[in-house]
Amino acid sequence: MTGILAPVASAFGMPLPSKYHQKGLATTTKNSSTSSPSTPTSSTTPRFPSPLITSFTAAPATASRPLSTISIDSVLSEPTTTLTSSSFYTTQMASPDTIRRPASVNMSPAPISVDTRPSAAILSSAFSSPRSVSPSRTIRETMNDSGVELPHRESARSSMDGTTATTNAIVPSSRTSLDSGRTSMSSDWPVHPGEINTIAQLDTLPFGTEVTFRARIETQRPISKVLDFLLLRDQTHSVQGVLARDAGNADFISWVRKINSESLVQITGTLKQPPEPIRSATHSGVEVAVDSVHLVNLAQNLPFSNYKPPETLRNRMNARILDLRHPSNQALFRVRAMVTRVFRNTLEEHGFVEINTPKLQPAATESGAAVFPVNYFGRRAFLAQSPQLAKQEAISADFGRVFEVGPVFRAENSNTHRHLTEYTGLDLEMAIDTDYHEVISFIDIFLKEVFRTVYASRELEVIRKRWPSKEFKWLEETLVLPFSEGLQMLRDDGREVEVEDLSTPDEMRLGELVRQKYDTDYYVLDKFPANARPFYTAKDPEDPTWTRSFDIFIRGQEICSGGQRIHNVDELRANMAEAGMAEDGMEDYLTAFELGAPPHAGAGLGLERIVAWMLELGDVRYASLFHRDPKSLPTKAPGLPHPEADTTKPHHADSPPPLEKLIANYGDATNTSWLDERFQIWRHETGAAIGWVQREKFAMITGDPLCDRNQYPQVIKAFIHHLTVDLRLTPLWMLVSFEVQKILASELRWRSLTCTEEQRVDADKHNSAQIEGLAAKSRRVEREGVKIHEVKADEDFIARANPAIEDWKNNRKGKQVHLTEVRPWIDQEHRRYFAAEKDGKVMSMVVLAKLAPRHGWQVKWALDFPGAVNGAIEVLVSFALSNVTGKVTFGAGVSEKLTAGEHVGGLRAKFLSATYRSIIDSLGLRRKASFRSKFGALGEEIYICYPKKGVGLRDLQNVIKFFTD
Repeated sequence: MTGILAPVASAFGMPLPSKYHQKGLATTTKNSSTSSPSTPTSSTTPRFPSPLITSFTAAPATASRPLSTISIDSVLSEPTTTLTSSSFYTTQMASPDTIRRPASVNMSPAPISVDTRPSAAILSSAFSSPRSVSPSRTIRETMNDSGVELPHRESARSSMDGTTATTNAIVPSSRTSLDSGRTSMSSDWPVHPGEINTIAQLDTLPFGTEVTFRARIETQRPISKVLDFLLLRDQTHSVQGVLARDAGNADFISWVRKINSESLVQITGTLKQPPEPIRSATHSGVEVAVDSVHLVNLAQNLPFSNYKPPETLRNRMNARILDLRHPSNQALFRVRAMVTRVFRNTLEEHGFVEINTPKLQPAATESGAAVFPVNYFGRRAFLAQSPQLAKQEAISADFGRVFEVGPVFRAENSNTHRHLTEYTGLDLEMAIDTDYHEVISFIDIFLKEVFRTVYASRELEVIRKRWPSKEFKWLEETLVLPFSEGLQMLRDDGREVEVEDLSTPDEMRLGELVRQKYDTDYYVLDKFPANARPFYTAKDPEDPTWTRSFDIFIRGQEICSGGQRIHNVDELRANMAEAGMAEDGMEDYLTAFELGAPPHAGAGLGLERIVAWMLELGDVRYASLFHRDPKSLPTKAPGLPHPEADTTKPHHADSPPPLEKLIANYGDATNTSWLDERFQIWRHETGAAIGWVQREKFAMITGDPLCDRNQYPQVIKAFIHHLTVDLRLTPLWMLVSFEVQKILASELRWRSLTCTEEQRVDADKHNSAQIEGLAAKSRRVEREGVKIHEVKADEDFIARANPAIEDWKNNRKGKQVHLTEVRPWIDQEHRRYFAAEKDGKVMSMVVLAKLAPRHGWQVKWALDFPGAVNGAIEVLVSFALSNVTGKVTFGAGVSEKLTAGEHVGGLRAKFLSATYRSIIDSLGLRRKASFRSKFGALGEEIYICYPKKGVGLRDLQNVIKFFTD
């Protein structure tokens, strides 16, 4: 246990087969000749004539190869870039002497046979449902490989240089499938040496075939000066490339090793059978002996490696382009595309018409709240919450059955794993003959097609490597559970639930109970109470407290809501009035019903939720290409309140900017603790500051550097050098932002984890009426004659407050966990004071500290003194929040769990997580977080970082002591 934080050797993930050590690559044969350093060698790979591609040819070839896909004359006129023994970058014009023109080239391939059946690899695997299911006609059509012939059969165009290759043969039909976004040739089409292949094709080619393909370098494994392994990735496919150096290519390996991971390269080589399967590659039974590497485009400034991607959501989303390259994401978005394809195909087969409804609307769809207002040429408009109104109008226009795939906008400030402010809706509406359950039947057909196709696909295995998921079960006859019965199941389980819409924990628990009782992860909850449904929902004529509506659940989480709509205009108007909705802006909608709309029903599904819950991603953001939530689209930071303390401007070394002004310019909550006497302040030549405390051999550092964020790298490196070289201390850096954590992890190779969060609220959205129980406490405080007000920290108030503060300190019980001392009277220039007083006695006090403009304010202290009226502190905090604007933080608090960041392995993370849970439980740290949550505080991850060497498990006690002393 002592060494759990000590460094351990991490496996690279691409093990060198033992047979390579025994045999090397000496048996690899190449047609090569040695050129003098003074005589540059021309490339004989004319399929790469573009001067935009930097190339390295392993060994110049002299043997000719038939070039069936590129005109020889066009090749001779194009420059090629070749790395020779005398120069890394020597641009040459290919000489006719170096290329042997074939006397004749057979341009007539074998007859084409296009297989239009579904991919066997997709449909042959076992389903994860409770029974074996044969693919239906819809699946076959969904997964069908279609063929498209070019209009002019005698010509095709090269992907590299646009050169036209003239043939007398029919151009082969393309084949596409769920597991590849690439268009590849039919398996019956012969592969010519000049063609560009894909990694997906390599398993179909015989050993000894020369291939050329584009891929990204996922990682390199240098073995020696003469041997290097590349893991080459193309979307969901990967293969190992082997580079061996000989006398003819002395600089080959050293040049390739300078290419960064994620760079796009074009590889030419020969297919070989590896001595043993390559575990790190998806194509494990083949490898490529690399002859040449052409650099198509260099990847720079990578925030992380996709070979070992970060675990935290924020790390991934902040580098989304890079994250999307990961094979699991490539597979995930193919599944997402398949879901929409099955949705369209299923509904079109049953007579539905696809429509596209406007996203700018004159009124809210569901109610007057949760909409994004838009300035529509000076008039009022809103982004559509759903296509609900337009769908119903289309039914009144006798479209019969309609559906739409499109964006949905919800202005709900919900930072949860379930909510997005913009998502993709799958909506349908239809005239019904007898019952609204007709809609459920069509949704049921669609979803079961999705389940069957996904759980028979190759993509599922790729996705599960990043997001492991349990077996998904569904029934032949889908369970339709009445809401009242679901309610009773929860009550029998000991949960106190009312006859209203279920909370998220209730829904998830009901999903567990349904799985236990009915052995299914997919079910319908039918007949919801009327108070949980929109105004247009039809009520049950037998009992108006219930509605003809339903929700559909996957793994205990909602993916769909629907039901029968009111089609009588008088009843609709009455419901609108009852809901407090004005008819202004709803005229077109009401007109549709005045014209006589048929009985109809419909539903809306969330595409991201279907994908996320079915595959157990844990968060809908993963299922959105570029997600939008309440934290998206951040505003530009305002100017500095103290321009004279700008660290980007020169300062005299003897008079750096005051610490208090630096905090107001750049600081967050943690930085305010640096004003305590125990902190030492290190100053950089720019005027930047960092606060730290020495404990034994450790330098305990808290918070980000106080400087412009662009200066973080230089300031951090200079400070770490000062600690480790000048003072010979081991640094432990705590409570830092994501940006600082990335610098420490990527540039200094530190480990990082997050178990704390900056707990913030938006004062502009603070509403005391929405805080549970606060109204009653406010009335009690008022009855007791307590005055809630902002005060000036003059001598009189300080004299009255100090005894209460000392009394509060003396009455504290148990071990106290804190970062800062209670010293409310320092730096009054950047403080605001609020008090609850009765008869001249200070009963509660709140002190706000001014932070950097992008961070707003900090509730520095919220002190409830002995003898205070119950609830006074909550009322006072609410009053303080209502008197400021922008962000307000309560400071650092505990997270629900410990999450590994950079360079922290699975075993280490599990042990630290267990230790963390025991610590926060023993110290009662959740109570403070509970108090803050009353005011809607939302967590923003902050990190603990430490170097790989010199920190053991027992050293964690120093962290605890640091916060408890």
